[in-house]
Amino acid sequence: MAIGQRLEIRQGQALVMTPQLQQAIKLLQLSNLELQSYVEDELERNPLLEREAPGGGREDERDAAPVAAETPVERLDQALEHGVAAETALDNGFENVYADESRADAAERGDPDAGGGAVDWSRAGAGGGFDGEAADLEALLTRETTLRDHLAEQVQTAFADPVQKLIAGWLVDLVDDAGYIPTDLGQAAERLGVADAEIEAVLAKMQSFEPSGVCARSLAECLAIQLKEKDRYDPAMQAVIANLEMLARRDLVGLMRVSGCDAEDLAGMITEIRALNPKPGLAYATGEDSPAIVPDVFVRETAQGGWAVELNTDTLPRVLVNNRYAARLTAGPKGKEAKAYVTECMMSANWLVKSLDQRARTILKVATEIVRQQDAFFAHGVRHLRPLILKNVAEAISMHESTVSRVTSNKYISSPRGVFELKYFFTSAIQSSEGGDAHSAESVRHRIRDLIDQERAHQVLSDDRIVEILKEGGIEIARRTVAKYREAMRIPSSVERRRQKLAAA
Repeated sequence: MAIGQRLEIRQGQALVMTPQLQQAIKLLQLSNLELQSYVEDELERNPLLEREAPGGGREDERDAAPVAAETPVERLDQALEHGVAAETALDNGFENVYADESRADAAERGDPDAGGGAVDWSRAGAGGGFDGEAADLEALLTRETTLRDHLAEQVQTAFADPVQKLIAGWLVDLVDDAGYIPTDLGQAAERLGVADAEIEAVLAKMQSFEPSGVCARSLAECLAIQLKEKDRYDPAMQAVIANLEMLARRDLVGLMRVSGCDAEDLAGMITEIRALNPKPGLAYATGEDSPAIVPDVFVRETAQGGWAVELNTDTLPRVLVNNRYAARLTAGPKGKEAKAYVTECMMSANWLVKSLDQRARTILKVATEIVRQQDAFFAHGVRHLRPLILKNVAEAISMHESTVSRVTSNKYISSPRGVFELKYFFTSAIQSSEGGDAHSAESVRHRIRDLIDQERAHQVLSDDRIVEILKEGGIEIARRTVAKYREAMRIPSSVERRRQKLAAA
């Protein structure tokens, strides 16, 4: 066969993900906090986007009289006319807007330096001094001490050798919020170029820091440090600490055997151990405040007995496209690069506004369908949670399963029964032993927990007995499934539960 070149024309279909489509898909799976951050970045990047004021209208509309000084918009116009890059013009324009506002505010207060120059800090207070409440610098600079800050202060006073101080500073960065340090410190020794023995020596000294028990590598070591400081780490206590897993199982007979003490002494040692702090670092601030969950959707009961679903408008960013400013930029002779930049900003701004609107509509549509299919849960509780999969919702609202999956990620719904993630309502089905409707896996887990909570010390239910009780209630379930659900809920076995209940009695 001869080898040669030739031209062929083929016709075919292919799905192409445009940047705009990728942006719309990305917005769907963002949480409300991530969406706020994304929109803030777009507002800084795109000069044609503006934040809508809470009461409607544009955020930058003011009642004050216009000032004679150039505004950032006018400086941008001039820069575009002279062919300067738009990004540089924006940076220069918005960089000086704060100085313009500061001078305007100073002029309203009657400051003589309103025209410019250095700031006169002697006028920082409301009365010209630092006696006013607004000038309480100590209150402004005060912040909660974190665990790492507290440890770093002790490092400075505990170590004089620069090498040991460097090692200690490295170890402080490894301490987690609970006050523990990783078990394997081999990487630290290799990274710092020192011997393991030197690392151990520095760590041993740091374990005497406050709070007691900090810088431990395990729970047993944390408790041992605290007991040593109280001079209560005798051989019997050491044996109990070395066998904490037996203490967790309530194997009191085994603990008496390994510690060599009687029941009364063991009870006293257990009381001392319970008084210790297993996570000493939590007494200090972590430096990172956990954000509170803000629901994306509200569900409330109507007077007619149904359910009303509405979006939380406080979590929806409101942005507008400044068409008037765009028209000013495109009017008149402009450079080719400037016109291309303005066109790109205009297309990006319009698409973002449409994508945000479509995202809100999609979330509301999916949430409404979930509430419709899980109405029994909202009315009667978790026992009535129905089996539900993404396909059920997708087919009901004529969307793809992947779209529903993205919408339900990191989205929360607030109802009279509490705040739940949208994915909470998607559970697998467990068949009914009587041929009726299937049961939700979450509702079955709830029934298993209820049965175990109602146990008595001498009537602890085994997994086989729980299977029989559920089967009598119309739930067909295997024993291994009951054990899996029980372990997922961190419920011990029937033997361990019997020991706990007898010890508590």
